[in-house]
Amino acid sequence: SLADGEFSPVFRLLTIFAYGTYADYLAEAANLPPLTEAQKNKLRHLSVVTLAAKIKCIPYSVLLEQLQLKNVRQLEDLVIEAVYADVLRGSLDQRNQRLEVDYSIGRDIRREELSTITRTLQEWCQGCEVVLSGIEEQVSRANQHKEQQLALKQQIESEVANLKKTIKVTTAAAAAATSQDPEQHLTELREPAPGTNQRQASKKTSKAKGLRSSAKIWSKSN
Repeated sequence: SLADGEFSPVFRLLTIFAYGTYADYLAEAANLPPLTEAQKNKLRHLSVVTLAAKIKCIPYSVLLEQLQLKNVRQLEDLVIEAVYADVLRGSLDQRNQRLEVDYSIGRDIRREELSTITRTLQEWCQGCEVVLSGIEEQVSRANQHKEQQLALKQQIESEVANLKKTIKVTTAAAAAATSQDPEQHLTELREPAPGTNQRQASKKTSKAKGLRSSAKIWSKSN
């Protein structure tokens, strides 16, 4: 109702403070109520916020043109006021003649901008779903790798345990095979092996026969 009544200029000025810029006000200044210096500076601050939403490094030349300021000194004073008012945070790059914005407040949204915002949020949600899917896939791969490593570890431990058992049994069998009772060992050393006496007796008999034969040959020759 304000837009169509006698207060339409005031309503239009309100919408400029909500959505517009100082340049918008200058374009319609003839049909709008006049502004005080404080109101002009406030609208200039909001205009810087609108620019910061589009570009984070704003050249001084663009700011001077959009804010209708005469020199750099006025521009820097205005930016410093905006920083102290917590409208934005950033730094003035005097060497490169630009404003570097790190943060700025948000402004009101026009109805016609809702579809764009909705589309942007949908794209953001889709991107989040893709990232989440990738994370879940990585987690699944990590869990599979962990299970494989645990299974491999158990297999190695089982093989090591079996190998230890085999070595233990083999060592015990070898020790049992090589160990003897001391008395039995001494008895075996004292007693000759079977067949040894017979060989020695046969050797003596052969030697005696040889001597007898030699004696007979000697007596015949004499």
